[in-house]
Amino acid sequence: MDFDGQVAIVTGGASGIGRALGHALAARGAAVVLADIDGAGAAAVAAAIGPRASAHALDVTDAAAVSGLVTDTAARHGRLDLVFNNAGIAVTGDARDLELAHWRRVVEVNLMGVVHGSHAAYRLMAAQGSGHIVNIASLAGLVPFPSNVPYSTTKHAVVGLSRSLRIEGEDLGVRVSVVCPGFVESNIYAAAEAVNLPADDLARDIPFRKVPAEAAARRILDGVLRNEAVIVFPGYARLSWALDRINQRLGLPLARRLIRDLRKLRQVKEVS
Repeated sequence: MDFDGQVAIVTGGASGIGRALGHALAARGAAVVLADIDGAGAAAVAAAIGPRASAHALDVTDAAAVSGLVTDTAARHGRLDLVFNNAGIAVTGDARDLELAHWRRVVEVNLMGVVHGSHAAYRLMAAQGSGHIVNIASLAGLVPFPSNVPYSTTKHAVVGLSRSLRIEGEDLGVRVSVVCPGFVESNIYAAAEAVNLPADDLARDIPFRKVPAEAAARRILDGVLRNEAVIVFPGYARLSWALDRINQRLGLPLARRLIRDLRKLRQVKEVS
């Protein structure tokens, strides 16, 4: 088992990618701490996994709580090998309809939650001389994602954080990877707030087939084993990123279609 004896923390572990990562890590030999703001949900996942898993109620916007979980996990197990900063939320809507409160909430969870996890894990792993931080971003962190501007903003920031921290960590024994998947089967779609939009229509309008969470977890862990800097999947996500690097104009038709289709569903009158 390729993660045999390793100790991992997974935030957002009650559902979606986090839940799938918990199962996959345990199956591959790791001890897993599943952390989620939904403590009962995390506990249910841990119970389903078995003795290799435990659960912890955690709000990733609470820096002290995140730091405490990292420190306590390392103390209890004698080491901490992997931290998956996976917790995230989305707010869908035309940017002119969003309030600053929407922005702050997304930034606090998607960016500061990752900062809190990375900060605590990096210090500890640098001291022990080993470890791997895995930050879950999105294809929306590599290419524009109109209709979800706060989400895309935070995911671009997570990519920058991860790629920069990776270079700093090289000489200290700390590895850092960032995961940038396309659409994955996850609770984030059902939980996302749709501002002045019919949420049911949005779920149907996703332009690509979703990757099953279990397949996403396998791809992520394989990328971690290979120490990939940026883990991008599936094929259309890799193609989109490649096209954007070649010429940013090549992805504009699809990006424009996203916001134009969303505006057809917009339910509010223009403010004069």
